[in-house]
Amino acid sequence: MRIIWGIVIACLLSATTWTSASELPLVEKQVFTTTDFVTFGGETVAEVQVGWEAYGELNDAKDNVILITHFFSGNSHAAGKYHEDDAQAGYWDAIIGPGKTIDTNRFFVISVDTLVNQEPHNPMVTTTGPASINPATGKPYGLDFPVVTMRDFVNVQKLVLESLGIEKLHAVIGASMGSLQALEWTVAYPDWVERLIHVIGMAEADPWTIANLQQWAQPIMLDANWNNGDYYDGEAPLQGLQTTLGMITLGSLHPQIVNQLYAATTARESAPLENIRNNFSIVEQLRGLAAMRAQYADANHILYLIRANQLYLAGMGESLEAGLAKVNAKTLILPASNDLLLQPYLSERLYEGLKNANKDVTILPLDGPWGHLDGVYGISQYAETIEQFLKK
Repeated sequence: MRIIWGIVIACLLSATTWTSASELPLVEKQVFTTTDFVTFGGETVAEVQVGWEAYGELNDAKDNVILITHFFSGNSHAAGKYHEDDAQAGYWDAIIGPGKTIDTNRFFVISVDTLVNQEPHNPMVTTTGPASINPATGKPYGLDFPVVTMRDFVNVQKLVLESLGIEKLHAVIGASMGSLQALEWTVAYPDWVERLIHVIGMAEADPWTIANLQQWAQPIMLDANWNNGDYYDGEAPLQGLQTTLGMITLGSLHPQIVNQLYAATTARESAPLENIRNNFSIVEQLRGLAAMRAQYADANHILYLIRANQLYLAGMGESLEAGLAKVNAKTLILPASNDLLLQPYLSERLYEGLKNANKDVTILPLDGPWGHLDGVYGISQYAETIEQFLKK
């Protein structure tokens, strides 16, 4: 059982799914660069680089585009493989590909690494954030990097699309933090987006969610090596970073799946009784896997991602109602029934807001044992619904 748990969590941390070999051609990562990018907060970043990848062919009219916006710990690798011997395909490979739910024989599917991506040291991720070199100083930005928001993520994606001559989205689809970006697309650029699929997300960060997310930040900020974000010339705050990564993983799961996969962990383990320094086996597993993940992650980047989620309000304006009034897209909302992170009431509030504004909206619950991650692992239960929604 320990081996099974390790495999499961390793898959979760690498944002992959269990699927048969992908039918997509091998995926090539691309890099987009822009200069003098002005953030939602009014700051200017001299140069922004992000990675992106695409599946399928862009038609002559350039109107067959589906944008996939990724979740907090993910990146633009939504489907396919980079090499034949890759152990896992992209996280939604089960539904993206030739003849699949999001059919790449019909659609040009594209995904973009966000600004301040969690893993700036991952060789398959390109992102700009606190770990990037500030051209004005020749050193990493650290906390001099401006606070960024979901609107900034969207605006960078829009620049990528425009560089390809794209001016319309057949649909935008995202899970978790990706759903926030997807919704922001429909509010910020309503004439661009025809359909929205909003999975395990929210329309506004409420006080409970803001406070809950702040718990992820605390281990990093309390690590002495964090040094107020100025650690790039010294020791990184690895202890805090690893603790945070473990919290993110566990917080995304429901007790049902943890207890199923690790039934051997019990209060009767002998080591914790023998010495207060000894941990239960599940705790050691999470620590080890968080340490593995930390090789690619950056503590400041995670803090910036947390803040972007905490700041989210659809439309980034004065009220949720004003933001949702701008939505023109047909909307499908898929909350996870057992989600303990972005709980179903947050999606239900979005549904009620759109319904009250007389928008075309449907909500369907995702069932399963994974909790928040049913939005990744359980998405196929609505494969036919999504396929029909994309045809409407």
